[in-house]
Amino acid sequence: METPLALQVTDLTLAYAEKPVLWDIDLDVPSGVLMAIVGPNGAGKTTLIKSVLGLLKPAAGRVSIYGKAVETQRHRIGYVPQRGSVDWDFPTNVLDVVMMGRYGKLGWLKRPSKQDRELALSALRKVEMEKFASRQISQLSGGQQQRVFLARALVQDADIYFMDEPFQGVDAVTERAIIQILRDLRQSGKTVIAVHHDLQTVPEYFDWVMLLDVKRIASGPVKDVFTNENLRRAYGGRVGFLAQQPLETGELSPDSLR
Repeated sequence: METPLALQVTDLTLAYAEKPVLWDIDLDVPSGVLMAIVGPNGAGKTTLIKSVLGLLKPAAGRVSIYGKAVETQRHRIGYVPQRGSVDWDFPTNVLDVVMMGRYGKLGWLKRPSKQDRELALSALRKVEMEKFASRQISQLSGGQQQRVFLARALVQDADIYFMDEPFQGVDAVTERAIIQILRDLRQSGKTVIAVHHDLQTVPEYFDWVMLLDVKRIASGPVKDVFTNENLRRAYGGRVGFLAQQPLETGELSPDSLR
């Protein structure tokens, strides 16, 4: 029996005040890939993730997760929002934030068990934040906050993870730690879809990519899709620089996109 797509988006359209933010998006993402969503500012990258998750209501279109409606698949979904969208002054500690990731399994009325606590501590160990378990989240650095949010997603034990700029505002050490965790998730058969802004690291970090600018420009394996032509279509002359390394489709250089 054929494995259903991890994510299937069909004819998705969303507008604000009659201005299209996403237009007629079709997207098929197989299981077990690490996919970047890239595009210029205002392309609709965050909006796409929120629409897929049901946090925003599209004007038209359908979304399925592993062949079923999103509403029936919440227990299989993990989500890491943008760090800047969170109230970090909320009076709670690191362990409690991570434990929130268990509520999808428990339900809001059931108290977490000792096993849930151990799972949360294990997730903190994976992101090297266990010693900060009792620390107030307002006292963490940006990179530490991002690690905590990643731990909260890990403890959900999801099959597909959506991450909005997981590398934003983190140091190089944290970035390397995060990408290794994402690769481990992929290795275990999970699917990871991440909004990403650094074009230079796309070929190194991801095996699939979607180029978005209100409309879907292209999506698929990085080696097939991350081409000069598609990047020009997505960014026009707005690309500052790219990794100067050859892909199968040719050399990506600053000059080639002007």
